[in-house]
Amino acid sequence: MSIVAFCEVDKNLFSKEHNFYNLADLKEEKADICLVDIDTIFDYEENKHKSCKEKFISIAILDELSDYDAFKNFGLDSWIKRDDLDKINELIEVLKKRFEL
Repeated sequence: MSIVAFCEVDKNLFSKEHNFYNLADLKEEKADICLVDIDTIFDYEENKHKSCKEKFISIAILDELSDYDAFKNFGLDSWIKRDDLDKINELIEVLKKRFEL
């Protein structure tokens, strides 16, 4: 699976079976999963169609619980607290099954 981060995320958190890209490094490949945070939500909105496959999963990274209120109007698929990013691979596995990717 290809993952694109619109925000700063340590690529070492992700399983080696995934191809991880920062938005600036994503060239022609389109992502199955995208990661956004509160500071990059508008970049995501502007670039999601050219950066992500037609069917993709979006994951919002919450720095504060109040971030959820801002994200809920953007139709994101899932949320994770930044403090829980060490569990991102578990979340990805659940989402892959749920969205049948």
